[in-house]
This record gives sequence, C-alpha cells and structure tokens, in this order.
Amino acid sequence: MADLRGEHVTRMVVNGSCEEDWPAVRNLARRFPEVIPSFGYHPWYIKERTPDWAKTLVSSLEASASGVGEIGLDRWIKDHDIEDQKRVFVAQLHIAAERDLPVSIHCLQAWGILLELLQTSPRPQCGFVLHSFGGPKEMIVGLAKLGAYFSLPGYYAHSRKERQRDAFRHVPRDRLLIETDSPDQPLPPDRVKYPLEDPQTGKPLNHPANLAAVYAFAAELTGESVETLARQIEENFQRVFGKLIPAV
Repeated sequence: MADLRGEHVTRMVVNGSCEEDWPAVRNLARRFPEVIPSFGYHPWYIKERTPDWAKTLVSSLEASASGVGEIGLDRWIKDHDIEDQKRVFVAQLHIAAERDLPVSIHCLQAWGILLELLQTSPRPQCGFVLHSFGGPKEMIVGLAKLGAYFSLPGYYAHSRKERQRDAFRHVPRDRLLIETDSPDQPLPPDRVKYPLEDPQTGKPLNHPANLAAVYAFAAELTGESVETLARQIEENFQRVFGKLIPAV
C-alpha cells in the first residue's frame, strides 16, 4: 500500500472470487480507504458454493459500499459446466441490477453466450466492466451500447498479445479502464518497476503498484499522453464506480 501511495494511486477495485475470500476483501477495504471492495462468484469456483451463497453475497454487499464481481463465464477451464455458470452469472447480474451496482466480468471463450445473456438480462444502469477484455473487436460497439467498459491489463504488452492490443485500439476512449489484475497477469519483465515473487514457488507475481507501467503501455497503444489518458480514465472510473466512493 505504501508503494501504491507513492505512485499516487488513490482508488482501486479489489474483487473477491468466492465465499472463502470475501471476508479478506472486506477487511482490506476496512483497513485502507483507497480500496473499493467487490464481491462475486468467479466461474472457476462456483462448484464450491454453499446453498446459501446468494444470501451471503447480498449480506456482503449490504455491509459496505461495494460492487459485484468478479463474475463471468469460462469455457477454457477443464470440466466446465457452462449451464451452471450461466445460472450463477445471471443470478449475480440480477442482484447487481436491482441495486444498480457496478459489475466486473471475466470471460474466456464464451463471448457469444455472454452477449446473449447481457442482452436478455437486467443490467445495472451504472455499467459493467469487461475485465482484461479479450473478445473480438467486432463486438465492442454492441457491448458498449449495453453499458460495457473495457479494462486493459499490462499483460497485453507481451508481444504475443497483438490481437488483444488491436481490439483495444477500437475501444471508445470514454469506455476505457486500466487494471493490473494483481497478483496475476504480470507485465513484460522490462516494464516491471515493482518485482514480486511467490515466496513458496518463486513464480513472478504482479505488484499492484505497477499500475503506472500499465498507463505508460496504454499511452503507447492509444497514441495519447499519460496525462490526457489519466484524465479520461478518471472520468470513466467515476462514471462506473463513483457511487461507491464516499463524499468528502
């Protein structure tokens, strides 16, 4: 957190992914006012949910100003049950829409299904975030009309991610957001200012203070200055998450 403050990061959304980690997210937000908590069931973990998961989710959302997420669809994972994923996703989308809470969405290899569910389900008026958007550029206009914001990770600075970079060149500036996805999706090593490793495995992890490096990458991608981009993304962030930020 000291490193983040040193980089002048004033707000960040931290997503929970299952009932087990929701209390940790809540406690983090209580300790640090910069943290906007978000609670949701990620598709990787829905098989572990309890019968009362939806009630627990609502209780978490009502305990503090928070968003819904990370939720979504994933046909990339082994032994996935897309029908079960759809049920859990739609249930959480309804919870968000009823309360007009921003939603953070994960999607892998299920973009057509996601589009159909978004078209046929209630959606929050404040919008929803497509985390690390990796869908086809042809879907951007349609998703934006439904309320989508598209979040760019530093991971797409890797040379093998040209398709994803090309898609982000088509994202309207007023729908662009920036993320680190810490501790996942590390940037290329030459862009990392804050190295971090898993103490047990030595695997590289993504430090959240590398956000400035993601902004620098985004500026290169869009051809705009970091300052111009930062002002625009601040406006976009406020539009989606502003209702969760306490008035000064």
